[in-house]
Amino acid sequence: MRLKLLITIVLAVVAFVRAASAAQAQPALPLHRAGPYIVDSNGERVHLNAVSWYGAESRDFVVGGLDLASLQSIVQEIKSLGFNAVRLPWSNELYESNPVVGRYALAANPDMEGEDALTILDEVVNSLTDAEIMVILDNHSSNAEWCCGNDGNTLWYNKHYPQTSWIADWEGMATRYESNAWVVGADLRNEPRVNATWAGSPATNWQAAAELGGNAVLAVNPNLLIFVEGVNYALDLSGASRLPVQLNVAGRLVYEAHDYGFDYSGLTGYRDYVRQITPRWGYLVTGSNPQALWLGEFGTCNTGRNCVSSNNPSDNGYWFGFVTTYLQTNGVDWCYWPINGTESTGRGRTYGARETYGVLNTSWDGSARPALTARLRSLIGAASKETRYLVTPAITPPAN
Repeated sequence: MRLKLLITIVLAVVAFVRAASAAQAQPALPLHRAGPYIVDSNGERVHLNAVSWYGAESRDFVVGGLDLASLQSIVQEIKSLGFNAVRLPWSNELYESNPVVGRYALAANPDMEGEDALTILDEVVNSLTDAEIMVILDNHSSNAEWCCGNDGNTLWYNKHYPQTSWIADWEGMATRYESNAWVVGADLRNEPRVNATWAGSPATNWQAAAELGGNAVLAVNPNLLIFVEGVNYALDLSGASRLPVQLNVAGRLVYEAHDYGFDYSGLTGYRDYVRQITPRWGYLVTGSNPQALWLGEFGTCNTGRNCVSSNNPSDNGYWFGFVTTYLQTNGVDWCYWPINGTESTGRGRTYGARETYGVLNTSWDGSARPALTARLRSLIGAASKETRYLVTPAITPPAN
């Protein structure tokens, strides 16, 4: 009896050690899509638990926080919190004008003073990837500006940066990071909105533009994942059910939705939340023909305990409980907005002010709200317990 108990304990310890080792294992790059999952080159599922780090798309032309903390310390904060990927916004204006970054934005990194925007972006990317944090490049806007609304950046092009520039700039960015395997994805455009459509006129047809842009990126680097957001601020991917995006390289397409508490009014409970998201993007997760989907933005306030959990429908925490439950229940890949502890320059923003949705505090050296960090870490923990081998390893990724 004692021997049987001892064997049981030993087996349990071995299973725990194996599970812990698997949870910490780094993916075999590059990634691809297999059915509804993102997997590595061994066919092992890779769950994206990501965070956005904004600022380079703004008039500052650099990620936030470098005035308050060293680049390495911010990267280590991201790593220590368990995030395995970072979504990095950039603008076409940054790529094409490549200005020298202002000293005010680099006060804690004086070695960067006098450097141009792309050089510093390289340093940020390299610092993240050296720490084995995956990077998804996000074309956030044409003109350098804080998103969103009817701001001149509603489509993937505008009069200053036509579609040809959008494609050429993406080709340039793909080329720039082609040799870095930890740069794993291209988020083709942030939140097509206002007059953006799925199908219809070529001037507004985001589905057709996504195919064009995605194929241009893949012609440079066929190993990248291509993230395609929905229209109406990435809230609506319903058009993909009848007109899916088709790319020239198989296994690279990942659809992307965004979701915030302010997108809802009068939610009555979790079932009501699921009822509302299912026709827009949830069907890609739970429908009869599931597809790879990334919730590429969601976020809540960090200013009070009701931001994270609440029974009051008027509080952000009411919705936040639903969206995080949905992610956890369905094993959806996600990216929280944002990691930033302070604001960057932009319309309606005050440089250096508290980022009221941020994960980090205003010193960029710790959590802004421990309850928020704990909830995100619980999502990461749940993902690490999922079955590791969900598909048969394949040399050739499956078709779109």
